Amino acid sequence: MKRKRVLAVVAAGLVVAVAAGLYWFQPWKLWVNETVQEALPVAETTAQPTESATPAPKEPTVVATGALISHEHATTGDVRILRAADGSLVLRLENLDTSNGPDLRVWLTDAPVIPGKDGWFVFDDGAYVSAGKLKGNKGSQNYTLPAGTDLARYSSVTIWCDRFNVSFGAAELAKSV
Repeated sequence: MKRKRVLAVVAAGLVVAVAAGLYWFQPWKLWVNETVQEALPVAETTAQPTESATPAPKEPTVVATGALISHEHATTGDVRILRAADGSLVLRLENLDTSNGPDLRVWLTDAPVIPGKDGWFVFDDGAYVSAGKLKGNKGSQNYTLPAGTDLARYSSVTIWCDRFNVSFGAAELAKSV
């Protein structure tokens, strides 16, 4: 009878450990892709239309660009930071292709982009601005940066796994003139 109780306790402990491990690592996300295809953000012009033409939407200005490199997971795509006509900043990921994972974020950071394993953990050491949760691990998507974000303070963008404190991929930003 005592042996059955010990086996039941051990079995219950194993079930709890497996459930906690599945919750923490979420391994099924490695096989589930979330594709997001958002259009380039544009603002309507405020000028009154003439009789012959309607005003065209005003394209945002590109203020910084970069190409994603792989860190913990294979990651490709481009990053653009855009200034809208109203002065707001939008971080745009274009043609993103990375692994899915638990608790992925898009961060604008002051950390240098270091290739290889040495670059996996540097992005939470300094200043960063979170643009929000990653909307999808594939596609093109827009993230509005908080008002007052000073781009002069930040030099890179990372796809950051907040659960494991590791970069999936990052891009060094080149400021546009």
